[in-house]
Amino acid sequence: MLLTNLEFAFRAASVALLLVLAASLLHDFRNVLAARLGAAFVLGVVAHAVSYSLDVTSPVPLWHAPLIALSTGTIVVFWLFTRALFDDEFRLRWWHGLIWALVAAFSFAGCVWIAPSGHVRFSVTVVNLIVLGFIALAVGQMIASWPADLVERRRRVRVFIVCAIALYGGLNAVLQIAVAGHHVGAVAETINAGVLACTVAAIVYAMMRVDGAGLFQAAAEPAPPTIFSQPAADDSADQKLVDALMRLMADERIYRQENITIGVLATRLKLPEYRLRRLINQRLGYRNFNVFLNNHRIEEAKAALADPAQAEVPVITIAMDAGFQSLGPFNRAFKAVTGVTPTEYRRPKADPV
Repeated sequence: MLLTNLEFAFRAASVALLLVLAASLLHDFRNVLAARLGAAFVLGVVAHAVSYSLDVTSPVPLWHAPLIALSTGTIVVFWLFTRALFDDEFRLRWWHGLIWALVAAFSFAGCVWIAPSGHVRFSVTVVNLIVLGFIALAVGQMIASWPADLVERRRRVRVFIVCAIALYGGLNAVLQIAVAGHHVGAVAETINAGVLACTVAAIVYAMMRVDGAGLFQAAAEPAPPTIFSQPAADDSADQKLVDALMRLMADERIYRQENITIGVLATRLKLPEYRLRRLINQRLGYRNFNVFLNNHRIEEAKAALADPAQAEVPVITIAMDAGFQSLGPFNRAFKAVTGVTPTEYRRPKADPV
């Protein structure tokens, strides 16, 4: 009885914290994709907290199956949330919803048909391998994208959130595969519920320590209005570094290089990467390294689009010359900065008055 009550208390605490977090995200950042996906993920974790059990030896009640399916589908939302959190250009597509529906449908079928027909281990193993696969995709996205974030505290919080969720979800998936078909007992269930409550509390605490607008702002972050201006600098050493950086941008146009990273730029300037991050963030006002690069690229593209001598040059050529790898990201970045598409920007410049 004591273990049952303790497990219930852990689950209730998790649900309460999660509901408060979801309400906060939707209230304060409803227009930010990463926050909306975060809220959807949090609500999915509520279903997990209510329905999850390491013990899969007994038949699942029919009313319980939709909760388990929703809980399983949440791993797809976690992957999408990670992509939106670390990739400023990420947009939802129709097939993202289809993937979620397929994963949830398979989980539901496992509860009401596959497992009851005597294939418990098969059902549990496949579902949890799917979970592990999406966790791997999310972690891979984080590793590939997080270096572009220039705000140190925010970078740490984002990585902590993803790693904590991935660790908890990964361990649960491995455990379910290992014990599928075996009774695990009340102690294991209580420990699992306690670990979930601690994980949720740690994530909420970490998010409280960083400004929410900073955590979710990058995806909709406006460009600084004057990217080539020299900001006032009290420290002469920093000012020299700013001068050297701007020479690389304006004279050598290093932003044109394919797959340019902040590490490459730091090497060219012969200074530690952390110091360059701080310089671009605190001296130039940028929160994201890709935004910093793209604004320089867009300035070059704007000049080319306004040049009558290049009126016949295709937009894609101008975009590629400025350092963009494809037309889609160029169009989105250009419109985010100027408010119009490249074609709309070019038309009044090319037409005679």
